[in-house]
Amino acid sequence: MRGLMMDQPLLISGIIDHAARYHGDTEVVSVGIDGHRDRTDYAGVRKRSLKLGSALLKRGMKKSDRIATVAWNNFRHLELYYGVSGSGLVCHTVNPRLFPEQLVYIMGHAEDRIVFFDKTFLSLVEALQNQLPNVEAWIMMEDHDEELAKEHSWLEFYEDFIATGDDDFNWPDDIDEWDASSLCYTSGTTGNPKGVLYAHRSTLLHAMMSATPDVMGFSARDSMVPVVPMFHVNAWGSPYSAVLAGSRLVLPGPFLDGESLVTLFNEEKVTISAGVPTIWAGLIQYLETSGNKLPHLERTVIGGSACPPSMIDKFRDNYDVDVLHAWGMTEMSPLGTVNHLKNKHLDLDADKQKEIRLSQGRPPYGMELGVFDDEGNQLPNDGETQGNLHCRGGWVLSDYYLADPDTTIDDGWFPTGDVATLDEDGFMQIRDRSKDIIKSGGEWISSVDLENLAMAHPCVADAAVIAARHEKWDERPLLVVVRKENDETGAGDILSFYSGKVAKWWIPDAVEFVDEIPRNATGKVRKNVLREQFGDVLMET
Repeated sequence: MRGLMMDQPLLISGIIDHAARYHGDTEVVSVGIDGHRDRTDYAGVRKRSLKLGSALLKRGMKKSDRIATVAWNNFRHLELYYGVSGSGLVCHTVNPRLFPEQLVYIMGHAEDRIVFFDKTFLSLVEALQNQLPNVEAWIMMEDHDEELAKEHSWLEFYEDFIATGDDDFNWPDDIDEWDASSLCYTSGTTGNPKGVLYAHRSTLLHAMMSATPDVMGFSARDSMVPVVPMFHVNAWGSPYSAVLAGSRLVLPGPFLDGESLVTLFNEEKVTISAGVPTIWAGLIQYLETSGNKLPHLERTVIGGSACPPSMIDKFRDNYDVDVLHAWGMTEMSPLGTVNHLKNKHLDLDADKQKEIRLSQGRPPYGMELGVFDDEGNQLPNDGETQGNLHCRGGWVLSDYYLADPDTTIDDGWFPTGDVATLDEDGFMQIRDRSKDIIKSGGEWISSVDLENLAMAHPCVADAAVIAARHEKWDERPLLVVVRKENDETGAGDILSFYSGKVAKWWIPDAVEFVDEIPRNATGKVRKNVLREQFGDVLMET
């Protein structure tokens, strides 16, 4: 017997419809590339998204065609999120920080038909144009600029394009919740970047769970800044989940330095934000040197890579900002876990609570985690036994886009490539990437733990730990450090900082000082580059 309930598909267009209907006058603030702040609201975003969808279909776009964006977090990008997916097309967000060769591969592999881009990326687009013959239109996300139009005959302009849409357009009625909605490519895999093709249904499930109190906790009382770019896993889904909740949205554009963010947070009375540790490190540095505070910011979600405990302490102790440590992957839409205490933890002392908060947190409903040994046997969730972290759930990919069949899922689970522990409550602690963990004399050493400790040293601006080859122990940890400006602290002082904090045999054998830690387009350390540079230094001593 079937239940007698309405069958209403879970569609991305439903999010902006709801926001316009019940939060229509809630403000959307957008910082342009010139620093000017545009202001609209959800009713305005929906109206223009519909007109954009009409313009795309009138241009000849067909269901499931891929439409690329190369843009910062701004109101036009938000309109593309809803106008493209809402009209049955696939919104393909492209990370402009990737190497040009990767961009050509990604946009060719996706077979993008139209590319929308911010003026910032005009020179990048010019370099790509002749290498992507399948792209039919290159549309700059600006008002009409006659001077640029004369200089670039191939160039179109967003406001001209959207003006061709119909004011009375309605979302198509032939879209199924299982239809593809958006596409992101991950560079965290071997070989060429791989595409993750999201569905309307998976995106809605992810958005609804993300907005719940034990995940991002968005509400109509919040003013939210997604610092994580909209080209990085859909800004962790916040342009969907924050809009679904009716949060006021403040889009920072290209200005992600500490001073710009602090000014924006304070002037727009931002209550919640989300971003990667490297961004927050710059913000904290500005706060410390300027003496500014964050009187309105209540909490921030930190993910993308391990958050140093010292950063959590500074936010909490110096600025009264609650840090929500999170973990996820492009393949997971991306949220897998967020760290919130449970009721039984509230009576613990501050040190015990802090210890719990250092983990990446626990999964919400809809996400299941497991740790497995190399033979595929599931290991106990005891908080001690570490193994290969796998996941499954309603917003986890089943395979990569246009990939060989059966290359992703292992007996119903997706292998994340992380090594982790899980406790009985589901709190997950990343110990390392499987390719980065250090095996010294048959025993495991976590590079993540060593990096976190190094970042707490007062003279260290940035740090990474790699496995260096060793004649006796096979591998030993090597610490790579960027010192703070004008600092001359020696290797011995930094290594002595580990004493009493980790087992003696965990302490790195040596320190290499560099001017900069190499990172990829999403801010993760490129340890393969460091291993190529320093992997043999312990063999030479």
